[in-house]
Amino acid sequence: MPQAIQPLFDTFDRFHELNFQQLTNELPVVRDYLSGLDSRCSAIESYQAVRGFLKSYGGNEATYNSYRTHVERLLLWSVLIAEKPLLELRRKDAEAFMEFCLSPPASWIGPVVRSRFVRIGGRKKLQSDSYAVNPEWRPFSSTLAKRERKLATEALSEPPERPYRMAQGSVAQVFAVCGSFFQHAMDEGLTEVNPFRAVKQKSIYKQRNTLDVTSRSLTQLQWSFVIETAELMAAEDPLHERTLFLIATLFSMYLRISDLVGRDNWEPCMGDFRRDSTGNWWFHVVGKGNKAAKISVRDDYIQHYLVRYRRHLQLPPLPSPAEKTPLITTLKGRAGLSDRHVRLLLQEVFDRSLRRMAEEGWSDDEVDQLRSASLHWLRHTAATFDAPYRDMKDLQADLRHNSLSTTQNTYYNSLDEQRAHSIKGLKVQR
Repeated sequence: MPQAIQPLFDTFDRFHELNFQQLTNELPVVRDYLSGLDSRCSAIESYQAVRGFLKSYGGNEATYNSYRTHVERLLLWSVLIAEKPLLELRRKDAEAFMEFCLSPPASWIGPVVRSRFVRIGGRKKLQSDSYAVNPEWRPFSSTLAKRERKLATEALSEPPERPYRMAQGSVAQVFAVCGSFFQHAMDEGLTEVNPFRAVKQKSIYKQRNTLDVTSRSLTQLQWSFVIETAELMAAEDPLHERTLFLIATLFSMYLRISDLVGRDNWEPCMGDFRRDSTGNWWFHVVGKGNKAAKISVRDDYIQHYLVRYRRHLQLPPLPSPAEKTPLITTLKGRAGLSDRHVRLLLQEVFDRSLRRMAEEGWSDDEVDQLRSASLHWLRHTAATFDAPYRDMKDLQADLRHNSLSTTQNTYYNSLDEQRAHSIKGLKVQR
């Protein structure tokens, strides 16, 4: 029986090219691997059950990738570690799998996320190309924190090694995805038990702590350097006007990256900015779960950043409701930018801000947090800054949180500066 670990499911596009009635279109390396496993594990039947589950939830690439990660780990664990059919797992098995995910063996962990399969063929893709397993792929990856990578680069040294630790959000996802898989299997009549729903002591694995967004937010000083740096870059070179617009837009409306670059069924355009009859501006988006929403837009953003960028594009100062001009374009005018491209543009601003702070002699305590900053930090930073001045329900609506408690626990219990200031002058002896 082959004990080597290998991926079983390919990319979103290639997955949808499979023949879901049989295994004829699977990669030969996948068919051979499944056939070589101990027959007592029912590997092929287990694989087909997982494949059917992924097909049911495969309409969105991000969802497919997330579900694939967790349910593929479960399948590999069941046949290689538990050595039993996936659909025969019970509560104790689910608990054992959770323990395994929290502390997987070194042979299951890679330093970074790798591609699953390697194409063997010429530069141009052909039907005759074959695919081999990428020997560097692992089910888990221990990604080094961005701050530590930055520090190693600055010191011209090798990054330190860190033990694998699963994030709390990922732990919750394991329960959710694996529970959904078994519910799907029950609905299909493949099993009568959902072992993950049967786990009573989920709190052993899932900690429902308040999210400390201060660890993922910029300080007032750091944010002032970031926005000022973006403005300086735009003044030096008009090509950076787009970068300034991106940063101001993400921050001003608490946007996620997908709100800016668009989705399969929606591409943001200037006409998504609309003014109501009382003069208030709103940005209309299609958000997570394809939910349409509108976000209130602050006047300062309209007057100083939207108008500035539109003038740079030689457009009228304010958009019209029917305007189809793409919200962001490539330098050649093609609609839309990739997620990766936007992140690279923002990273350049963060890097320049770091250098400016260091050159001006700010302490490492003031500079350090900026080394970890990423695009999503702008959403947390803006919400943290605004929380003291906004009604909780208004902030919830613009953040598009399903639950008010999420907004409350994240932004109204994390105003550490206010908490610290309120107790500073209080004496022990009165």
